[in-house]
Amino acid sequence: MTQEEARRQISALSRQLHEHNYKYYVLSQPVISDYDFDQKLKQLEALEKQFPELADPNSPTRRVGGQINKEFTQVRHRYPMLSLGNTYSREEVRDFIERIRKHISEEVEFVCELKYDGVAIGMRYESGRLTQSVTRGDGETGDEVTDNVKTIHSVPLQLHGNSWPEDIEIRGEVLMPHTSFEHLNRLKAQNDEMPFANPRNAASGSLKMLDSAEVAKRRLTCMVYFVLGEALPHDNHYDNLMAARQWGLNVSDHIRRCKTIDEIFDYINHWDTARTTLDFDIDGVVIKVNSYRQQQQLGFTAKSPRWAIAYKFKAQRETTRLLSIDYQVGRTGAITPVANLEPVLLAGSTVKRATLHNADIMQELDVRIGDSVFVEKGGEVIPKIVGVDLANRPAEAQPTEFINTCPECGTALVRQPGEVAHYCPNEDHCPPQIKGKLEHFISRRAMDIDSLGEGKIELLYEKGLVENAADLYALNYDKLFGLEKVYPAEGDRKERIVSFQKRATEKILQGLEASKAVPFQRVLFALGIRYVGETVARKLAEHFGSMQALMEADYDALVAVHEIGERIAGSVLEWFTRPEHQELVSRLKEYGLQMEMEKRAAAQSQKLAGKSFVVSGTFAHFSRDGIKEAIQANGGRNISAISGNTDYVVAGENMGPTKFAKAEKLGIKIISEEDFMKMIE
Repeated sequence: MTQEEARRQISALSRQLHEHNYKYYVLSQPVISDYDFDQKLKQLEALEKQFPELADPNSPTRRVGGQINKEFTQVRHRYPMLSLGNTYSREEVRDFIERIRKHISEEVEFVCELKYDGVAIGMRYESGRLTQSVTRGDGETGDEVTDNVKTIHSVPLQLHGNSWPEDIEIRGEVLMPHTSFEHLNRLKAQNDEMPFANPRNAASGSLKMLDSAEVAKRRLTCMVYFVLGEALPHDNHYDNLMAARQWGLNVSDHIRRCKTIDEIFDYINHWDTARTTLDFDIDGVVIKVNSYRQQQQLGFTAKSPRWAIAYKFKAQRETTRLLSIDYQVGRTGAITPVANLEPVLLAGSTVKRATLHNADIMQELDVRIGDSVFVEKGGEVIPKIVGVDLANRPAEAQPTEFINTCPECGTALVRQPGEVAHYCPNEDHCPPQIKGKLEHFISRRAMDIDSLGEGKIELLYEKGLVENAADLYALNYDKLFGLEKVYPAEGDRKERIVSFQKRATEKILQGLEASKAVPFQRVLFALGIRYVGETVARKLAEHFGSMQALMEADYDALVAVHEIGERIAGSVLEWFTRPEHQELVSRLKEYGLQMEMEKRAAAQSQKLAGKSFVVSGTFAHFSRDGIKEAIQANGGRNISAISGNTDYVVAGENMGPTKFAKAEKLGIKIISEEDFMKMIE
């Protein structure tokens, strides 16, 4: 087959697969069997493998993922992603409509839509092709998750027709349908992993996964609710959404135009009950002024548009009986009371446990064993008890006293002034705290030892092989190989076996060795010092430069660090004064962990002064951050996006084709890694 023949065949197959994908996932009107679709997809994959130079970044084969992100790039939104004002009251909806009618003298038409309970996303299409997808973030800046969004079948990689604007942004909500959520949690149960609490958390966690092939398995969908751009086909919100549907985007059939308040309330009343029939979660209704001209007249507050409001449904509530209360010990020693309940169906799932938060809330509720309690699941990770049915309280029910000793190690609990939680102070010898700290130490954002999981840490602790993080680095093949434990079936959990065979043992030792290169700020975070999260660890590491300098710092030196207050300073001081912690740090240093900041390039020259650079792709001699540091060290400026103000694009392998095309279009000089090195010699 010639290259030209392959090009024509790849183009034809891609066009067919895009069309079949749209009919299946958006219209729910498939015209070919799954088998025939898969055969076409395999044929396209084979052609792209044979002719890699013809592969398209938006090929249907990208739906299965496979791209690995080491980290997500922060991108500034072209149009801020503002939040909507929320109301739970129909009176406030009336007030909203009356305010609008006072400001707008002519007739006002409203659009009512479902308020999706998922993850907001902004998707940019250039020349009809999906080029960038960014999470909401803080509304001004979000994470680029383009590779992950490409795996969502209801998101077109190429818009249909040719009536779309050349440059357009589509806003939508990434959701995990209930069927996908149940499938995912069944798999997690089979692997004895912690299930997701709700579809929104599952969608959010999936969208931020580093491996897009794993995202593809999560079966996400995306509902579109907004169109933004300079050359939209219509002057109102509703008609542009209908146009977006013609372009192949997944726009809901449940959008309604309303002219009267009665029509709006009919819509709200319908979906307050009909929401249970949907295969995805909604938590309310959004009401928007339809006309763009009227939207402009109404304007914005600092946080939200004045022309839209979200009416939130009340959280679903059920009544059940409180059977008992457990007290759980967290990684930091915080004690959390958890209610065991008679099973009750709530918001589509069976609830057996609910959080009671802390002693103050328990006292405020006056909750007692045997009580009939009201349970809500309004977006909470764990359902919560919100009240007691006092009319049905058993006569023998006794007031509940919060425990005063740790349920795991018997140590007297403490409660710091101004804090609501009780803590077990025995952090180095209380079993749940030890295991929790070890699990935190190996986690991805800390030491990233992914070959060690919760079950393995528990087994190592039970066998007496590890009691703190330094013990991990004393492990060897002989200590690990052959370890095994059978965890019997319990409740919904199936029997599972944790076993250290040859390959697993080798991977653990390799992971431990690789973690010795993890930078100092993450080592500091991994120690699990109370109040020292990722951001605080980075600030402390950058300020003091080394573990030794931090250990020698006094209170005044600590609070002098930007954004380090009294509470954090006190916690850091107290942690380092303990002899067992000093010994832990000493041992970790002996094992070769990073105990000081990597030396950054000092200001070397002003060779790049006044020049701005965009860095894209992967490089042979530098990491991407390394090139950025070199730019700064030589007086240059790093910027995140290509624009008319960009002087150079430093292009490595796998530079995005969209960035390349944009740089060429704007006449920006594209230089290689070698060109850049010559510039700073």
